[in-house]
This record gives sequence, structure tokens and C-alpha cells, in this order.
Amino acid sequence: MQFLYYQNPFTQTLSIEGESFKYLSKVRRIQVGETIQLCNLKDQTLYRYIVIQIDKKTITLSLQSSQKVEQKRTFLHIGWCVVNPKTIEKTLPFFNELGVGKITFIYCARSQRNFKLNFERMKKILINSCQQCGRVDLMELQSCASIEIFVRDNPKSYLCDFGGEKLTNQKIETIIVGPEGGLSECERNLNLPKIGFETPLILRSETAVAAIASKILI
Repeated sequence: MQFLYYQNPFTQTLSIEGESFKYLSKVRRIQVGETIQLCNLKDQTLYRYIVIQIDKKTITLSLQSSQKVEQKRTFLHIGWCVVNPKTIEKTLPFFNELGVGKITFIYCARSQRNFKLNFERMKKILINSCQQCGRVDLMELQSCASIEIFVRDNPKSYLCDFGGEKLTNQKIETIIVGPEGGLSECERNLNLPKIGFETPLILRSETAVAAIASKILI
């Protein structure tokens, strides 16, 4: 773990309780005098604390220093047409590690409307991922009722389509990836530039998202 997520205001002395206490005491077996980094995933700053006291349910820390962290990377916004939430939750850490800036989950024509997204659970998954990989900002997540609305709000979007142009040096900030079963004809015929893959195989939705994100960000 690169740092511990801490959402409350940082003060000279603070107390760690609950699940974070259990992790530090039972898993990390942290001792008095050891140091730990905390991050709120908002101000891109790491706060370095030293352990000054350990009680039965509380670990008391004292602030030693703070450091602003710059993680410069290409911004990518993915419009991902909704698939099974279990698939989304399983692959979120991968996209977080790649540095995807934002994912908007779109309910397109072939998305199953009974799929309900648990944004609180997904936020916890992203927090755990950030703690492990060292990312100091939280990926933004939101939902959208249709591709048409998404395109209206993001008019410079590209569309991931197997008949599209090969991804080379195009400057892409926003791209739409369809669900299992693909997009409807109306959605595919939206006036958007298309990006495709040179493969004879059919990619799952999450594989297509991973391929696009990897090509653009790495």
C-alpha cells in the first residue's frame, strides 16, 4: 500500500479508528515510531505522519511533512455503455491504474435497464486501487441516460467501432465504447469519427475499453 486514504481534514495530530485502524494494527502491524503516508484523493498531496501512540481501538499520528504530487498524464474520458455491474467492478482497478480520468456509464439501446450501478461501492473499489497503485486523484464516475445525450454534452467524442480508422496519432479525449451485443444502427450512424481495431476477433466490451485506454494512455 502506497498510502492510506483519509477523508477528514488533516491536522497536526489525528486519530485513526475503524477499518483503517484494523488494517494498520492487524495487517501492517504498525509500531510506535513508524511513519505512514495519508492522502484524501482531492488535493494531490501526500501527508507524512509518525505513529506516536497505539491504543486498543485508536492509533494516534503526528504530522511530519506534506508534499504535493504531480502525476501528469493524458486525460481520457470513456463513455462506456452499461454492461454487467460485476464486470465493471472487476475491471475498474485496471482503468484506474492506467490513469483514465473519467468514466460515464451510458444506458444505450442494448443496455439491460435492470443493471443498477452502485456508485458508492465503485468509489470504495477506486479508493482501494489508489492506495495500492499510488494514484493521488479519484477517477470521476457518472451515468447518462442515452448516447444522444452524451454526444450532446461531449460533441468531440470518438466512437469505438470495428469498421473505424486505426488508432494512430489522433488526439482523443473522449471515446464511446458499446455494450455486449454492440450499438444499434441509429447509434452507430451518429455523426462521430470512428476508431477501430485490426483484429478478426470479436472483443468483449471491457476488452475494447482496455485496449483503447492502453493505446491512448501508455
